[in-house]
Formats: sequence, C-alpha cells, structure tokens
Amino acid sequence: MKFRSSRLAATAAAVAVLAGFATACNRDGGSAATGKPAIGIDLPRADSDFWNSYAQYIKRGADAEGLKTLPVSNSQNDVTKLVSNVKVFQNTGAKAVVMAPQDTGAIASTLDQLAAEKIPVVSVDTRPDKGDVYMVVRADNKAYGTKACEFLGEQLGGKGKVAELQGALSSINGRDRSEAFAACMKQKFPGIKVIELATDWKGDVASAKLQSTLAAHPDLDGIYMQAGGVFLQPTLALLQQKGLLKPAGQPGHITIVSNDGIPQEFDAIRRGQIDATVSQPADLYAKYALYYAKAAAEGRTFEPGPTDHGSTIVALPNGLEDQLPAPLVTKENVDDKALWGNSVSE
Repeated sequence: MKFRSSRLAATAAAVAVLAGFATACNRDGGSAATGKPAIGIDLPRADSDFWNSYAQYIKRGADAEGLKTLPVSNSQNDVTKLVSNVKVFQNTGAKAVVMAPQDTGAIASTLDQLAAEKIPVVSVDTRPDKGDVYMVVRADNKAYGTKACEFLGEQLGGKGKVAELQGALSSINGRDRSEAFAACMKQKFPGIKVIELATDWKGDVASAKLQSTLAAHPDLDGIYMQAGGVFLQPTLALLQQKGLLKPAGQPGHITIVSNDGIPQEFDAIRRGQIDATVSQPADLYAKYALYYAKAAAEGRTFEPGPTDHGSTIVALPNGLEDQLPAPLVTKENVDDKALWGNSVSE
C-alpha cells in the first residue's frame, strides 16, 4: 500500500486548490465576482485528507455560487497563523469570515475583535469556547464518540482492550468525542479496557503511541481513531509492518472504527482493514459554511429550530449551531452514493 504517496498526493491537491483560489480571486481587480460582499476563508490544515476534501468542496461551491472571496489562507493547525490570516481579512474588506479553529479556546480575542468591527464569523466543524459566532456548522461530535463506542462494544462482545487515538483535548471536538466514548464504555461495556492515547491530531504521535501500546498490550482487540484523515494511513502502515493487518473475519483481526468518512476509509472498509467510520459531511460543511457566510454578509438572521436541509439549529451561549447529520458507515452501506466519500472526486 502506498501510504506515503497518497499523503503527498493529498498535500499536492491542497496546494493546487489554494492556487486555484488565488487565480480566481486575482481576476477583475481582486475578485471574480465584483460588486458582492467579500468573504474571507481560512482553511485549517493541509495534512488531513478530510480537510483537503473540504477545501475542494469550498472551491467548487464558491465558484458555483459566484461568491466574492478574498485570497484563501491556510492556518496550518496554528492559531497564531489563523489570527494573522484573519487580520489580513479585516484589512482587505471582509464582510464575513469562515474559519475552522483547531484550538477552540485560543481564538476568543480574535472573535471579539471581529465582533467589534461587525464582521460575522462562521466556524466550521469546531465550536469556539468563547467569543461571538454567527453560526457554527458542525455535526454532533458527542454522537461520534457514542457511535464508535457502541459499534466496538458490540463487535467485541463487551470484552477486551481498545486503544483510543484521541484528538487534541484543547479542541471541543476532541473533548466531545473522548468524553462521549468514555461515558458510553463505562455505562454499556464495563468489561472493555480503554487505553486513551492523546495525539494532538498528529498522525506521527498517534503511530508512536500505538506502537508502544501494542508492545505493552499485544492482545489489543480494537482501535478507535477520532480522525481518519490524519490517523488512518499511519495506523494501517504500523499494523501492516507488524503483521497485524488481518482482514475482518480472520483470526487476529483488530476491530477498527474511525471518524471522518474520507474515500480512503471507505476503501479500507471494503478491504476489511477497518470496520466502520462515522462520516463527517465535508460536502455539507463547505456548502453551509458558504451559505451562512453569504447570509451573514447580507445581514440575514436565523433562529433555533429545524432547517430545510435535515438538520437542527441550536442556541449556544455565544451564537447558533447548525448540527448536520453524520451517519455510521460499515460494509453494509459503504457503497451508498449519497455518502460524500463516494463522490468527492467526481
């Protein structure tokens, strides 16, 4: 399996997406769609297949809607870069900003500055701990942890050992998934020992800690990966190296459930290398991030309640959140054409 070449290809694709944005935004005196409110968009990272897919959907959506976007930035999982990128948006006329802060506790002062200048913010996938947001576009991350727990618990018959590759606990997503997974295991499957491995959303850290865990617990039965976009390739490469990448149904198979819903996870499910993933809607994240950013720039408002696209808007202490659906994907439904992971390259 060409894990390294796949990662390089994904990174190259992200660079191409940003180059395409820059080209579009530099036409017609700074925008391909003059006379419309400018939207600043920051992509959170380029080292994740999930976020690279999101970037593709953002570009497609902005082009299709004829939106006026400022040159798109990538904060590379660095809140300092995000703050700097947002300052550029402020100085170049942004009427709304789309971001996905990976450290949800460190962005409050920037959100306060944007609010003071009446620049609304749409936060994608992550919910800032403090600071005003116009809309959070996000799925229910506690449900991710619960679905992963229930799937693993049932597959293992309520017994065994499971390694949990946790995301950054400075992120609301990492906390939600970890807390929900722990609570579900404690309540429903007390016979399963959970080995929590904090990774800060870094694939190399996850691989190193999983290697140590396998050495200490050679009888490991399952793995929960909180982000397949960064954990899938290093995890499969490590298991393959150690001769532990047994197909589902064969003796010695380690049951694996992931989060993201990227095409690579679907391929791994089809091959029997992993068993399930929770599909984060990268396509809908992009679609509704742009939808709400345009609405915000135009001065529209929303209220809590059901939407016309199968989700629910809920009230937060610092704004609103549109909670989009995120289904569990297994071998039974992995070929469903409605899943974005089956259509992202089309």
